[in-house]
Amino acid sequence: MDFTLSGEQRQIRDTVAEFVDEEVVPRAAEIDETDEFPADLIDEMAELGLMGMPFPVEYEGAGLDYHSYAIGLAEISRGSGGLGTVVAAHTSLAGNMLYEFGDESQKEAYLTALNTGEDIGAFALSEAEAGSDVPAMSTAAERDGDGYLVNGGKLWISNGSVADTVTLFAKTDPDAGRKGISSFVVRPEEDDGFVVEGTEDKLGDKGCPTAELRFDDMWIPEDRRLGEEGEGFVQALKTLNGGRITIAARSVGIARAALDEAKSYAQEREQFGGPIADFQAIQHKLADMDTKARAAELLMHEAADLKIRDEDYIKEAAQAKLYASEISREVANEGIQIHGGYGYTKDFPAERFYRDAKLSEIYEGTSEVLRNTIAQQLLDE
Repeated sequence: MDFTLSGEQRQIRDTVAEFVDEEVVPRAAEIDETDEFPADLIDEMAELGLMGMPFPVEYEGAGLDYHSYAIGLAEISRGSGGLGTVVAAHTSLAGNMLYEFGDESQKEAYLTALNTGEDIGAFALSEAEAGSDVPAMSTAAERDGDGYLVNGGKLWISNGSVADTVTLFAKTDPDAGRKGISSFVVRPEEDDGFVVEGTEDKLGDKGCPTAELRFDDMWIPEDRRLGEEGEGFVQALKTLNGGRITIAARSVGIARAALDEAKSYAQEREQFGGPIADFQAIQHKLADMDTKARAAELLMHEAADLKIRDEDYIKEAAQAKLYASEISREVANEGIQIHGGYGYTKDFPAERFYRDAKLSEIYEGTSEVLRNTIAQQLLDE
């Protein structure tokens, strides 16, 4: 098995890393403090082709393979966990729904604008009583002439308050359980009845607005339904499965940022007459941090490789997301410990890495749900 990056993959890594070091890292603390959506950075990323990395050039995408996309997203997340979520929700969720399940006219109308960065995408699935239990959703889409009348609400929607295109899930047949869920393209500026109730004040992931949405008699034309009625649940699962690879990438990026900062600090901080990097206890921490990050990265690429080859990757994506998210938090925690008292202050970014890392254990499949998925796949082998 060859783990050597291709020339294109190295170029993507280096290009994104340069952008992140020059434009994102200097702004990361400010974004974290203000929690404002960094629209100017999104525009710059769009110019670099980073808002449609894995999609074909015929839809104005960058045409990159999933390895390159994961590498790029890891670099973005190294600079800002919130910015990593903005791109992941926009691309892996909203964009992928359109690419995989939209018809040609829908792709041309909506996916192209997402890929160029002209529009921002969001994925509206979760509700107050329907997080991991998707079929428990109450948002309903009732037939109304040549369209649907939608009523209900969604929670925890990344990019929800800034999105131009939202892929929405609603029940078209309330009595059919998971087979009664359908998906639609919503255009907030065009669709009366789309209401942003507010955004969450989160522990971390700043700069990515997480919105509560409400739909009051919101009418959607039938030509904005994705696929057939009743296919929404399967569409959501397939989309989240691919999205887990990119949450693994986000986690790898944050872990790398925490390790780099801890290593740099350990080499500069002096105690007992020398840098603390000379102490075996600190060296062991750094060794474990690097080993965990490398292992997570390999799991990420294994899942990406299976996806590229169009093989089943449900278990591998779940394992990559589960392990990467948990070690990201562990690596960030050790980074704080290496910084000592300074790590508990906002004078250093160590505490931000910890706050950003924690989210990856929750969204797009909690660690508990992923363990269930892995076990079920393992027992079915």
